[in-house]
Amino acid sequence: MYSKLDVFNDKLKAFFVHLAISIALVSATYLCIRLLLYPAPLIKATDVSKIFIMILLVDLVLGPLLTFIAYKKNKKTLRMDLTIIVLIQLSALGYGLYSVYQARPVFMAYVADRFELVRVNDIIEDDEYEDGLPKFGPQYVYVDLERQDASEKLDSILKETEYNISPAQRPKFYNNFDLAKPLIVKNSQDVALLNNYNESIEVTTILKKYPLADSFLPLKANAVDMTVLIDRENQGQIIKIVDLRPW
Repeated sequence: MYSKLDVFNDKLKAFFVHLAISIALVSATYLCIRLLLYPAPLIKATDVSKIFIMILLVDLVLGPLLTFIAYKKNKKTLRMDLTIIVLIQLSALGYGLYSVYQARPVFMAYVADRFELVRVNDIIEDDEYEDGLPKFGPQYVYVDLERQDASEKLDSILKETEYNISPAQRPKFYNNFDLAKPLIVKNSQDVALLNNYNESIEVTTILKKYPLADSFLPLKANAVDMTVLIDRENQGQIIKIVDLRPW
């Protein structure tokens, strides 16, 4: 006799099997996002974790829960029911990944005396980047304000003051990053100043990992501003982006 307890146990077993598969899938997705699209600490800088939490809720809760509800051993429509559940789950995961990809950071743009993190959806649509947008991880570029003529400078000022559009969002002003190295050397600040904006022990711990870093520049991001460590003695070589406040 197939009791209610047996039915419940079958449902519970199906739930945990689905949950285990979902955990593996979400873990692989997270690694791809973290390693390919949002190298640390850019997940925090862009606050993409909110989208990822949505993916977690759908894949780790909704999918297995629907399986628990629908599962019944020897049910005629069981295969179809499970197929529909998997399709719903994969569709939600695909939408989440698409949203994360469309909001990925593509440029680390040096502007005047700082870096600005530029995402795909930050770029002005009427500007085209001749080399195409980076697919995985941000590319360093130099926003060469000297390339602007008088009318473009006026247009930039108006867009920045009225619409909060930074020149960093305009690929038409991008230039070879090597041209920014003298300005990076000139404008970078001594790493000791980071103690003014962070816990000293935190600064010391991070700087021990990067002994060549002797200066820094701020990185302006949409969610949390970060710090770009610089080797000023080595012609302004970029060392690492770290999770420290720069101001």
